[in-house]
Amino acid sequence: MLEYTLREHPRARHINVTVRRDGTVWVTKPRRIPVREVERFVEKCGQWIERAQKRFAKLPKTSRIESSKKEHEKYKRAARSLIERRVAHFNAFYKVPVSKIVVRNQRTRWGSCSHKGVLSFNYRIVFLPDHLVDYIVVHELCHRREMNHSKRFWALVAQAIPDHAACRKGLRKLERGLLQNS
Repeated sequence: MLEYTLREHPRARHINVTVRRDGTVWVTKPRRIPVREVERFVEKCGQWIERAQKRFAKLPKTSRIESSKKEHEKYKRAARSLIERRVAHFNAFYKVPVSKIVVRNQRTRWGSCSHKGVLSFNYRIVFLPDHLVDYIVVHELCHRREMNHSKRFWALVAQAIPDHAACRKGLRKLERGLLQNS
């Protein structure tokens, strides 16, 4: 059984699992959800938790990932390599013009797309599960055709990522752990 710290929060609406940089696992639950259901949920997330702990174990033991320029550049290069491979893979299908790929240190965004065809990604994308990386890449590529979140945009996303809604939910749950706790 995986070890974790359980917290009950009065405003929580869902079970939330966070893996911190030190490898500890924190689970927040709404009052109405029984502990047995939390245990099942944590068990379901077991593989993801282990992968996140392994990734964090590889990070330098500093208070922030980007604490030194050298460390930031190290992860930025790894992220760029990953992103470029995934953009090439999915753009073989979408065939949209991309003028440039930029990897940044952003606190609140995983990616963005400009009208000029510049795709920007957060370097922390390298720490995400593969299916979420693919979702973010496809999301930004689709903005090259639809610069909005209309039904047409989501239909484009669904062509490559049929479970995009589940990916979006999963990404929101992870955001607190990777963007805000870093």
